Amino acid sequence: MLDLLPATVAALDAASSLGAVAGRLLLGAVVGVAAAVVMAIPMWRQDDGFTPAYVAAAVVRRTTPDEVSFGDANVAHHAAGGLAGVLYAVVYLATDAVAPDLGVAGVDLPSHLVATAVVVAFIYVAFARFVLPRAGRRIYEERATAVRGQWLRSSLVFGATLLVLAPVVFTGLT
Repeated sequence: MLDLLPATVAALDAASSLGAVAGRLLLGAVVGVAAAVVMAIPMWRQDDGFTPAYVAAAVVRRTTPDEVSFGDANVAHHAAGGLAGVLYAVVYLATDAVAPDLGVAGVDLPSHLVATAVVVAFIYVAFARFVLPRAGRRIYEERATAVRGQWLRSSLVFGATLLVLAPVVFTGLT
C-alpha cells in the first residue's frame, strides 16, 4: 500500500492546481482506489471474497467469471473503487451545497457521512442486486448468500476507509 504514496502525493499536488470541483473529483478517485486496496485485504481472507471482482470483470469483458484472469479482476476492482470515490465526491459536493455546515476538524460532517453512506449502499446494492444475478449466473445459483454476505463485509470496510481517509485527503485541498 505504501507503493501508492507517490501517486497520492502527485494527485494531491495536481488537485490543488485544479478548480475546487475538479480537485474534489480527482481526490475522490484517489481515495476510492486507496479504499479498494484496503478493501482487498478482507476480500482475500474470505472464501468467496474476491469473487465480486471476477464477476465485475466478467461484465466488462462480456465473458464468464471463470474465464477472467486475476489481472483483469484486479483492474476491475480498483477501477470500481476509483469510480466509487468519484461518486463519494459528487454526493459530498451536492450535499455540501444544500446541507447546513457543521464542520469538525475541517470536514463538513453531514456531507461526509451522507456521501459515505450513499457510496456503501450503492456499491453493495449495485453488485448484490444487479451485477451478481446477471453476470455471475452459476455463482449466483450456487452460493449467492455467501457471496453477498462477504461482499457486505467488504463494502463496510470500504466505507470505514472512506470515513477515515477522505477527510484527511479532502482537508488538504481546502
